[in-house]
Amino acid sequence: MNAVVYKGPHEVAVEEVAEPEIRHPNDVLIDITTTCICGSDLHMYEGRTSAEPGIVFGHENMGIVEETGDAVSSLKVGDRVVAPFNVACGHCENCESGYTGFCTNVNPGFAGGAYGYVAMGPYKGGQAEKLRIPYADFNALKLPDGDAHEDAFSLLADIFPTGWHGTELANVEPGDSVAVYGAGPVGLMAAYSAKIKGAAEIYIVDRVPSRLELGEEYCDATPINFEEGDPVEQIKDLHGGGVDKGVDAVGYQAVDPEKEADSAYDPARENPAVVINNLIRTVRPTGELGIPGLYVPEDPGAPDDMAAQGRIGIDFGLLFEKGQALGTGQCNVKSYNRELRDLIIEGRADPSWVVSHRVGLDEAPEMYEAFDNREEGVTKVLLEP
Repeated sequence: MNAVVYKGPHEVAVEEVAEPEIRHPNDVLIDITTTCICGSDLHMYEGRTSAEPGIVFGHENMGIVEETGDAVSSLKVGDRVVAPFNVACGHCENCESGYTGFCTNVNPGFAGGAYGYVAMGPYKGGQAEKLRIPYADFNALKLPDGDAHEDAFSLLADIFPTGWHGTELANVEPGDSVAVYGAGPVGLMAAYSAKIKGAAEIYIVDRVPSRLELGEEYCDATPINFEEGDPVEQIKDLHGGGVDKGVDAVGYQAVDPEKEADSAYDPARENPAVVINNLIRTVRPTGELGIPGLYVPEDPGAPDDMAAQGRIGIDFGLLFEKGQALGTGQCNVKSYNRELRDLIIEGRADPSWVVSHRVGLDEAPEMYEAFDNREEGVTKVLLEP
């Protein structure tokens, strides 16, 4: 079968790889109908992780069940399913507590597993024609038959639940004022989630005009372009002080507008602490911060030796002084995806507006390059094998 294979920094290729097989009685195999390129994939694509060439990318996957293991009881051939990016067993202490992003059984020595991602276990990615889903009764979420809501349902694998997770970590409630840093797919979904939850004011911070325009149109968010001035001061000038809640949907490759470089996304402009520190300044005393943006324990391309070890200069004294609370960690997709699926089915949510491209698998190398360059109009890319 064909799959998107990592070759090295800034290079992927569509190559023929071995088809997956049933390896455990509770596995299923699916024919992929939609798989997505994620901003998290770019960290590997850029060589900013310890990923080795040969990884099949793709942790946002949906498709049709082609084959089931003998122990599978809730799924049958022909079922349409979406798989959380988390691979989870369903019966360890963390899974039973709802923390499926931190399963202790699927990736020995590490809390958490995922498809097609460095250090997240031996699970091949789904930017391919087929995928094996382990612990399928637990991991695969059934969808209505047919092809309705295909784009929206594909986002249940990661970015819609992850955006929602950011608002959960920040404890966003009706009437809150919320600042979301990052208007990539997760940031837009966080702003959209805040809108669904009834936030009174939403601010979204980025530098790409087309992304800010989406936040304004679909999330009723006030756009803040950080290239036009200090985003903290821009928000405070509009709001009249600190907001109630904040979400970091950027992570460790954050751009610092105070740094000069040859291009907007030159690594020389990076400051892995800038978004967290801006959130601390943006959110009012005793407010709450949600941090679903990715941070890593080691970064080969970090701007300094400390950041290379996953250590960043957070203004903890100011955080303490303001009595703020924060929550971190990757999304436990299963905590949210069933409810979000039902919101889509009932027409109360439709995140598909964030999708900018649906292309064939063979166009993956070109779309990775465009997405990595943050080209105007490239927000969320779906691949169709």
